[in-house]
Amino acid sequence: MSISAAFFAQAQDVSVIRNTVDVYSNAPNIGSAKFNAMAGSNGALGGDANALLTNPAGLGVAISGEVSGTLSVTSNKNTSSYAGSSYGYTINKGDLGNVGGVMTFQLMTESAWKFINIGVNYSNQYIDNYIETPGNSNLIYDFPDATSSSLGRHAYDRYGYMSKTSFGVGANYNNNLYLGAGLNFFNSSIDQSDTAIFNSLSNGSSEYFSKQNTPFYERGNGFSASLGVIGKLGRNFRLGAALETPTFWNIDRSYNFYNDPIYGDDYAVEDRRLTSPMKATLSAAFIANKSFALNVDYTLGLTKPKYKVYGDAETELNDFFKDNYKNLSEVKIGAEYRIKQFRLRGGYAYASSPFDALNVDRYTDNGGITGQSYSNLILNDRNALSVGLGYDFRSFYIDASYQNVTSKYSNPFLYGVVDNAYEAGYYSPSRLISSDAYAVSDVKNVRNNFFITFGWKF
Repeated sequence: MSISAAFFAQAQDVSVIRNTVDVYSNAPNIGSAKFNAMAGSNGALGGDANALLTNPAGLGVAISGEVSGTLSVTSNKNTSSYAGSSYGYTINKGDLGNVGGVMTFQLMTESAWKFINIGVNYSNQYIDNYIETPGNSNLIYDFPDATSSSLGRHAYDRYGYMSKTSFGVGANYNNNLYLGAGLNFFNSSIDQSDTAIFNSLSNGSSEYFSKQNTPFYERGNGFSASLGVIGKLGRNFRLGAALETPTFWNIDRSYNFYNDPIYGDDYAVEDRRLTSPMKATLSAAFIANKSFALNVDYTLGLTKPKYKVYGDAETELNDFFKDNYKNLSEVKIGAEYRIKQFRLRGGYAYASSPFDALNVDRYTDNGGITGQSYSNLILNDRNALSVGLGYDFRSFYIDASYQNVTSKYSNPFLYGVVDNAYEAGYYSPSRLISSDAYAVSDVKNVRNNFFITFGWKF
């Protein structure tokens, strides 16, 4: 086995790895309809509270006060294909996705400092994600009591939310240089399960199994800080740079455990401390005139996720991320075109895969076991296309946008070794399944999101 496969042989659940990257290391990127229509690309443009999501120096660009609220309707569909069959499941949610405001203070002095502005922004998104994989009648488990069952289905089920509240200040120096700083406060809630159903070969009855240490429940809070700068290069070009510290997470966690030699089946609670990656963003904007603007952002992760070590579990997680995690890399391009009071917007974003290739032992469709390398295991790269339009009533405005986000990855499940050192299998009330290989499905994730923003300028 490779190092990565050996890691999976311990007591960790795949969903812990997925959530570390997909939830805790990815801050909410839900902004206003304008922000979302431009794929979140505003690092050198700024001008409103959503600058706190990318570059707080953008607060200094604002020359008038503004407040807005955004309603979001999100649709998340996973289609998992395995052994010639597919299951698809869609989760639809509606919520208040973003609220933001900027207060501008013009400095009536001889100084070159023109404005000092204060901004606040709140973003919220659901992180519900259900992946159900069909079974395989050729994947058979023989129990010690001489009975046998085949895989009926498997499911990862996550539901919860992630929110980010940011406070910042931006300054305008001589209408050529903009500086900003922000503080970000995070809250999260995750309920996660990892379950399998096996069907008896003798009577067809179904038996429900849960992975060791699942379901688990996590409630987290964290904070980070950000600094940014935007500078003008002539009348039409701007360059921006921003740095966001790691997010320092405190996570309260409870989980179910099974087959303990002392406590049997019970639950436990623990605390975890996670430091998510530090990020840097470089931006460039071309502003042809009052009618057209184009912005490009490039974000790079500078560090890797790291847990504070309390025991073997955190050590194993840190070793996995040290050996297999690739630093975040994301490109976002957004543009806006104005026709009198109408606004037309579009954007594209690409985020790279977070992991190197991983080698695991997997079950073939006929129930055998073979080794295979995957370049897209657990998570993969992500593409996002977005469009939007708006209308400016001068004091009031309304914006709408649509966003399509797609990703394809290989989904490992069912691995769990039970021996003298580990109890990491799948458990029913009366039996357990110990598996030294993965079943791996192909998952296509499609997210269709709609946003509408109402704003007031003053």
